[in-house]
Amino acid sequence: MRETGTKAATKAPLVLVSTDLAASVEALVARYAWRWAIEVTFAEAREHLGAGQARTRTRHAVERCVPFTLYCYTITVVWYTLHGHHPHDVADRRRIAPWYTTKAEPSFTDMIVKLRRVMIAARYSPNTPARPTDQEIRAVQHAWATASINTG
Repeated sequence: MRETGTKAATKAPLVLVSTDLAASVEALVARYAWRWAIEVTFAEAREHLGAGQARTRTRHAVERCVPFTLYCYTITVVWYTLHGHHPHDVADRRRIAPWYTTKAEPSFTDMIVKLRRVMIAARYSPNTPARPTDQEIRAVQHAWATASINTG
């Protein structure tokens, strides 16, 4: 790996290990890049949904736990794509967290936060499937903002 300029001294090299001794460097990097999105999904499922944290003992429970968590992950992403996305979501996140200067797409964290807010605002009930109004959502957001100011 060759780098020039001042960044070369501060950047750690990317080390990839493989048992495929016949693979070219390009093939190894391509496999790494292809696998990255999958690894990010697993990490987010562990962090936000608790995948792998259940204290299961039986074989069937172990076989169901992680797939169920990944289904929940998928359902959250599909819900956000179909119903939760708003063009201003990323800009709102950048306003709240200004260090995300290059943020261009919503993260899973953004999706799950919005899903939780919509569920709370809707006062979930199996008998009332109506969507919350903008006023109800703003009232819940105001309550959260007030609570975070009082505890901060």
